[in-house]
Amino acid sequence: MGIYEELKARGLIAQVTNEEEIRELVNNGKATFYIGFDPTADSLHVGHFMALCLMKRLQMAGNKPIALIGGGTTMVGDPSGRSDMRQMMTFETIQQNGERFKKQMSKFIDFSEGKAIMVNNADWLMQLNYVEFLREVGSCFSVNNMLRAECYKQRMEKGLSFLEFNYMIMQSYDFYELFQRYGCNLQFGGDDQWSNMLGGTELIRKKLGKDAHAMTITLLLNSEGKKMGKTQSGAVWLDPEKTPPYDFYQYWRNIADADVLKCLRMLTFLPLERIEEMDKWEGSQLNEAKEILAYELTALVHSKEEADKAQEAARALFSSGGDMSNIPTTEIEESDLVDGKVDIISLLVKCGLCPSKSEAKRAVQQGGVEAAGEKVSDIGKSFGGNELSGEGIVLKRGKKSFNRVILK
Repeated sequence: MGIYEELKARGLIAQVTNEEEIRELVNNGKATFYIGFDPTADSLHVGHFMALCLMKRLQMAGNKPIALIGGGTTMVGDPSGRSDMRQMMTFETIQQNGERFKKQMSKFIDFSEGKAIMVNNADWLMQLNYVEFLREVGSCFSVNNMLRAECYKQRMEKGLSFLEFNYMIMQSYDFYELFQRYGCNLQFGGDDQWSNMLGGTELIRKKLGKDAHAMTITLLLNSEGKKMGKTQSGAVWLDPEKTPPYDFYQYWRNIADADVLKCLRMLTFLPLERIEEMDKWEGSQLNEAKEILAYELTALVHSKEEADKAQEAARALFSSGGDMSNIPTTEIEESDLVDGKVDIISLLVKCGLCPSKSEAKRAVQQGGVEAAGEKVSDIGKSFGGNELSGEGIVLKRGKKSFNRVILK
């Protein structure tokens, strides 16, 4: 099975142009391809993770990735799938976020000489002359066709700014520049980017002729990514400071039964034959499949050592058979105590199980909090320093969120 057939078997491909030509290209390791990442936050998240796994697969098959940091396009903001305009960001913040992206991407992609490159579209977009750009590039786009594009439909209902309207042209111009500068002959992106990406292939043909072989594949990344990567407390980040390895592990360990095989196919590097065997599993075996998924992805993002720790911690909490020292732990100081005690509301906020005291009160009142194995129903419940010393106590919010609190 070639890499193209594997991508299809794993359920990754949504739409393609020139399928036979693309199959020949990637199966023979002849593709120089790009995926763009707009640095709208200071960390990559699970949605990006799916694209990074794809880049890793293609690189392992001999193809050359280009990781494009959208330092220029982020100044405008992608309207795809949004009902409102993105918050404007400063150039300095965008650049800082881009630097963080580079570090995280290096865990997946081998950027050693000749194997992959990382570029920033600010290098060409920020240098453009507006009138010249309108004449040379804007003239290649039909406004009527742009307005029919899926990426603009939702925004049209509430008002699409002229700033955002330019995003498609800018993204298309990226492919044109990458094609000329680096011989980039293939672009990948989420399925909600189809119109933007077709604009790039058409621009290359119009400017460079019909023999300019530039092709497009869209993936089931964005539609699936929107289902994934969210918890009750926000996004699932790849930065361990924002989403600790244990929380990352638990996110995947707790996905819906219906999604576990899909995630194993799309995100892990386990052989398809092994995954197909798991397709026959039922009942408690699905929990084993989820544990495999969680372990594989945590090891990929954070290291095998962190995956081992997360697995041990989970088993300690849920199966009474693991090392309690690996449970996510918050240390508090004597200064956090008032008259030798600290209340449950403060502890829930301190250890990150609740974002605010008001939400912590609601969680207790609704019966969703346990401490040391017992349900807490009194928002005034307090714990003395002696209770928090030594092994401390384990707090639980809901069925899946845990944290151990220890007096330092």
